[in-house]
Amino acid sequence: MRLGYFTMPVHPAARNPTDTLREDREVIILADELGYHDAFVGEHLTDLVENVTNSMMFLATLIHSTKRIKLGSGTTNLSHMHPVLVAAHAAMFDHLAQGRFILGVSPGALPSDAEALGIFTEDRNKMFAESIEIITRLWASNPPFDIDLPDNRFKVSTKLTYDEISNTGMMIKPFQSPRPEIVGTVVAPFSKGVIAMGEKDFHPMSANFLFDRWLASHWENYSQGKQNVGQVASRSDWRVARTIMVNDDEKVARRYGRESEQSPYRFYYRNLGYKLRKGKRDAVFTHDGMTPDSPVPLDNIVNELVIAGGVNEVVDAILALNEKLGGFGELVYAGLDWTDPVLARRSMVLMAEEVMPRVNAALRN
Repeated sequence: MRLGYFTMPVHPAARNPTDTLREDREVIILADELGYHDAFVGEHLTDLVENVTNSMMFLATLIHSTKRIKLGSGTTNLSHMHPVLVAAHAAMFDHLAQGRFILGVSPGALPSDAEALGIFTEDRNKMFAESIEIITRLWASNPPFDIDLPDNRFKVSTKLTYDEISNTGMMIKPFQSPRPEIVGTVVAPFSKGVIAMGEKDFHPMSANFLFDRWLASHWENYSQGKQNVGQVASRSDWRVARTIMVNDDEKVARRYGRESEQSPYRFYYRNLGYKLRKGKRDAVFTHDGMTPDSPVPLDNIVNELVIAGGVNEVVDAILALNEKLGGFGELVYAGLDWTDPVLARRSMVLMAEEVMPRVNAALRN
C-alpha cells in the first residue's frame, strides 16, 4: 500500500497567506524526504481558509524543491477555465516536472467561486464532463484541431490558423505518454461519476470526510465502469484519504486530533461541517445517508473520521479499514494546519517510518 498526502489546504483565516503558503510548501518537501508517493493540493478562488487559488501554480514552485514525489492538482476545477487552458498548462507542467505530475480534476464545488465567475446557475457537473472530454481529445489528436462534439459547449478549432511553417495552431503533448494519470476526488456516497471514471480510465480518490461505510460504494461503481468497457478494475488504482493523527504518546494524539478546542482537526471539521450544512450536503456525516434535521455534533464527526492514537492503534485501524474495503492501493494522509509544528511533523514522520512499514508487512503475511 502506497502512502500519499493531500491538503485542501485549510488554515485559520487570520493567518498571513505568506506564512501558510510557505508552510504548505515545507510540508510537501517533508513528504518528499519521507518517501510519500504523491502530494495533492486543492484550489479555491474565494475562500480565505482554503487559500491556494491555483494548484498548478503552487505545485510549480515545488518541482525543483522535491526529488521523487509526484505532484498532483487536487483538484483543478474544470468549470473555472476553458479546457484548452487546462490541457496546455497541464502538458507544460508535465514537461517541467518530467513526468512527476498527476492531473486531479473536479467540477469545482465552492458556490462563491461559481458566483464570482458568473457561473452560479450553470450545471458545473455538466461543464466538468464537457471539459474533460475536450482535454483528453486534445492530447489524443493531432492538429489542426477541429473538435465539435454534440451538446458540448466547448468548440475547439485551429483549422483556420494552422500553419506548419510557423508551427502555430499546434499544442504540445504531455511528457507522459499518452497522458498523465487523471484522478478524480469522490465526495458523495454512491457517486455515479465514479462509473464514468472507470469507463475513461481515470482513478478515484475517496474523500477523507466520508464515513467508512460509504467507501465501498465507490469501488463498486468504479468496478462497474471498468466492466462497462470490458476491463477489470485494479485496486491499486483506488486511493482512500483519511484524517490521521499519530504520536508516540496515544493520549497526546487523541488530544491533538480530537479533544482539544485548539485542535486543527476540530477546526477543519468545524469549518467543513458548516460549509456542507449550508449547502445541504452534510448527509456524508450520517450513517443513513439522509440529510440530518440539525447539524451533526462536531464530537460525533471527529470521533468517526479522525484516526488518532499511537503507532499500533493507527496500524490496526488502517488494517481494519483495508480488510473492510477488500483492499485499496494508496492511503492518502489528509494534511491540516500545523497548529503545533512539532506534533504535526512527528505525525507525518511516524506515518512514513513506523505505521506504513508495519501495515505493509502485515499485508504481505
